[in-house]
Amino acid sequence: MKCNTYRWNRWIIIALLAMLSFSCKTSKVVATGKVDERLTTKAIIKNHYKNQLEFRTISGRMKVAYNDGGAVQSFNVSLRVEKDKAIWMSAPLGVVKALITPKRVTFYNKLQNEYFDGDFAYLSKLLGTELDFNKIQNLILGEALFDLREQKYISLATDEYYELKPKNMGDLFKMLFLIEPKNFKIATQQLSQPWKGRLLEIYYKSYQEKNSQILPEEIQIIAIDTDQTTNIDIQFRNIEFNRTLNFPYRIPKGFEEIVLK
Repeated sequence: MKCNTYRWNRWIIIALLAMLSFSCKTSKVVATGKVDERLTTKAIIKNHYKNQLEFRTISGRMKVAYNDGGAVQSFNVSLRVEKDKAIWMSAPLGVVKALITPKRVTFYNKLQNEYFDGDFAYLSKLLGTELDFNKIQNLILGEALFDLREQKYISLATDEYYELKPKNMGDLFKMLFLIEPKNFKIATQQLSQPWKGRLLEIYYKSYQEKNSQILPEEIQIIAIDTDQTTNIDIQFRNIEFNRTLNFPYRIPKGFEEIVLK
């Protein structure tokens, strides 16, 4: 039972990282643009930020497939988002609910009569890098996790992508960004701590256009911590923009608080 509880809670926490990547049944945007070897690093970064997604709220449903090598599960979840303020999700019948805000990460699980209420420390430990609400939001919208304008990067033009790496990259923490040439959205983000055996890879398998904006359609997340590998695939359905939303959330009385270590 303890093992199953751990896996369930681990899935909930990791799923919070994925819930803003959304899709709807419109025609795909295939990144068929050609790489321009003459483009400077500054121009690549500038073009990336030209295509930031603009929205007030998002609502819909998502399907998350989870595999940690021991548990293989698939979940359907309702989703509500207010940009820069709140992310809310609920499993059918409210069996599990989660709420994340710039200051708070919390969820409860009626199957185990447990709840978690804390900050981003556990998420940061899980993925091996300091996280906050904005970084998570950027990651799952197809935008660079870190602000590429805040430090110097070097670029390399490959056959399919622009490859960006920090000019001064330390030995303890490494970053790699691949940017597709048509819309200058992220194709792959990779963060690693080699000395700790940690690796986080986020693959944006396809993008699409909706309301003249480019947004992710399918995302795969791979998190490796020493000998533990977790794979998450995300699909989103029935997405609507800019509806008026509420975010009902109250931890049931009598639930036991859990401490995630």
